[in-house]
Amino acid sequence: MSTAEIEALFELPLMDLLFRAHSVHRANFNPNDIQRSALLSVKTGGCGENCGYCSQSAHHEGETKREALLSVDEVVAAASAAKEQGASRFCMGAAWRSPKDKDLEKVAEMVSAVKALGLETCVTLGMLKEGQAEALKEAGLDYYNHNLDTSAEHYIKIVSTHQQSDRVETLGRVRGAGLKVCSGGIVGMGESRRDRAALLAQLAAMAPQPESVPINHLQPIPGTPLADAPAIDVFEFVRTIAAARIAMPKSFVRLSAGRQGMSDELQAMCFFAGANSIFYGERLLTTDNADAERDQALFARIGLSAI
Repeated sequence: MSTAEIEALFELPLMDLLFRAHSVHRANFNPNDIQRSALLSVKTGGCGENCGYCSQSAHHEGETKREALLSVDEVVAAASAAKEQGASRFCMGAAWRSPKDKDLEKVAEMVSAVKALGLETCVTLGMLKEGQAEALKEAGLDYYNHNLDTSAEHYIKIVSTHQQSDRVETLGRVRGAGLKVCSGGIVGMGESRRDRAALLAQLAAMAPQPESVPINHLQPIPGTPLADAPAIDVFEFVRTIAAARIAMPKSFVRLSAGRQGMSDELQAMCFFAGANSIFYGERLLTTDNADAERDQALFARIGLSAI
């Protein structure tokens, strides 16, 4: 779908858009199934990139305390706990511009150990160099996350230490290695509706489309350039979920960052609009997430089942 076609979806009356999105969702998925992923920061802080939304950037006053790479045992313990709580995929994130080969070897050990627990594996490590995606694939990695974040036009207002095309290049290496792609964006960073449509169009144009598409609601963090970004209208956020579902009918659309501030009613509307994946657990790298018990209660109230 083109940017103009997706922008036209945003213009539909909300109920018409929801009906269309839910129809697409129902044709491709069980509408009452939700995939749950857990996320762990395996190396925190000290990133050389200046992404305006991120507290892990060394460029920002509010930089998160730097922590060394976790041990394999620490990661396995966290993954085991996540599996016990019901997560089916375990994601590991490291604050790097690009991993050094020696660090990648340690992450590969983590991937193999988590895979041995019977969990799907995902990592987000920054931009990959030649051969690194293949090394992760050999270790047993299933998904590589690398978000496009926002439209190419708006991207330069959010990050200046690299270009969006660098991210696209990494995603090409991920696909070339036979890995599944997890790529989405963040809404609420001062972008226009056309920017949101352009982001979705860019994701939808990938061949094949990303298997997983996280849609993040910006969590303004003190000390970052976007600390005072105005909140996006909740219905505009729902429209973004719905448009993503229509544009990428077979992808898992993940309701990602920002869920801890969403009402149960808003989350249910997002699920109806086509979101069928969440991050599960109390932390998302360096920010809070919805409580697992709250999620379980919500699923029970509205009849959703975890897969």
